[in-house]
Amino acid sequence: MEIRNKVKESSLIQMDLASFKPKCEMLSIDLSKQLWKGLVLKEKEFRTWIKESHWSEFEDKGVFIYCSTEAIIPTWAFMLVTSSLSEVCELSIVGTKEDLERALIAQNIAQLALNDFKDERVIIKGCSDISDPAFAMSELVKKLQPVVKSIMYGEPCSTVPIFKRKKT
Repeated sequence: MEIRNKVKESSLIQMDLASFKPKCEMLSIDLSKQLWKGLVLKEKEFRTWIKESHWSEFEDKGVFIYCSTEAIIPTWAFMLVTSSLSEVCELSIVGTKEDLERALIAQNIAQLALNDFKDERVIIKGCSDISDPAFAMSELVKKLQPVVKSIMYGEPCSTVPIFKRKKT
């Protein structure tokens, strides 16, 4: 007797959150290293640092910009760094590594071709080595819900219904 894989034969689309993990390397820029005596950011010296930095080292990387001290960094400093990174890096944000990872995940989810999911039944797999699965799953639901027939969570043998479009 042949064993049939009914899940494979079904029209269910299984999605693994791991496919949305950032694929680029994530680097940081700590602005505290640009502070005069660890306290103050001097505009002239900071602009010189911006001009002389080798931004190419951030090419195709994700970058989070932050300050590791309690110093108050003027907004324009973050803006200058972001402007310098904008042409070379995959994505830059002001915040933490976790913030950057969420932004990269959201960017990857935003690139989904919704036509591939129109009127489909989708299962978002529950086990993944992604750092913030609740964030990723919520972003995926927001992206897919307008076009899919249903969204489930878990594994095909044991799912939790999340969304089902009402019949019209």
